[in-house]
Amino acid sequence: MVEYYKQRASPGGLLITEATFIDRLAGGYPRAPGIYTKEQIEGWKKVTEAVHQKGGIIYLQLWHIGRANLSKLNPNNEQVVSASAIAIPGKNIMGEDHEVPRPLEVHEIKEIVQQYKRAALYAVEAGFDGVEIHNANGYLLDQFVNSGSNQRTDEYGGSVENRARFSLEVVDAVVDAIGPERTAIRFSPGGSFQGMGDEDPVKTWSYLTSSLQEKHSQLAYVHFIEPRSNFFTDDANTADSLDPFRKLWKGPFITAGGFSTAIKHAVDNQEGS
Repeated sequence: MVEYYKQRASPGGLLITEATFIDRLAGGYPRAPGIYTKEQIEGWKKVTEAVHQKGGIIYLQLWHIGRANLSKLNPNNEQVVSASAIAIPGKNIMGEDHEVPRPLEVHEIKEIVQQYKRAALYAVEAGFDGVEIHNANGYLLDQFVNSGSNQRTDEYGGSVENRARFSLEVVDAVVDAIGPERTAIRFSPGGSFQGMGDEDPVKTWSYLTSSLQEKHSQLAYVHFIEPRSNFFTDDANTADSLDPFRKLWKGPFITAGGFSTAIKHAVDNQEGS
């Protein structure tokens, strides 16, 4: 693992790690890393030192997979959790039907916010230059944001403001722990991976983006997955663009994906980009 990241490091270049579990119950995928024990901190130190020796910059991606988890991969077969009791369509990584998750209680949401904060502190202790909050691709925070996976009726469901609350509380906590200049976040508006779907992506992610611009304009960057990309094929999910969000965010804006699709080339030619 050290050699893998060392090979990809370059002077001034930014590396964003693989998604990394913030807690033992955040996910149990085999061979996926974590950042919740002292042993993991020591292991990551070897990676960050190798990257820094080559003049590189490295951010740790913080991850909780929510309903994408499997109870059999949890220490005591704990039920998987999400915003609402809605399973992901299709099969999981074991080839079985996805489990129906248990909706998180409000006090559990607050505890997970603190897990993100702890993970950010551990990341800095391990030598990372910053963290990227994984708020995309149908994982836990994304499950709260998307209207298709969130049917809650409390302060974390219903309106755009409520569905975005969990994500923004996580940003608040991480910024409080390590500062805005070390904090970043990843979004995937328009994504359909793992059963995602929102009734109005532009409205939803515009609210998230404008909220960050208003309160946390000094974030290291925001990272948007190109909505014209598909996670596994060259087919495009949508012809939508990221322009509404680019106009709202005044800081560094990272985006990628979908560059091999015909629709992407057509739009780029039209826009002259």
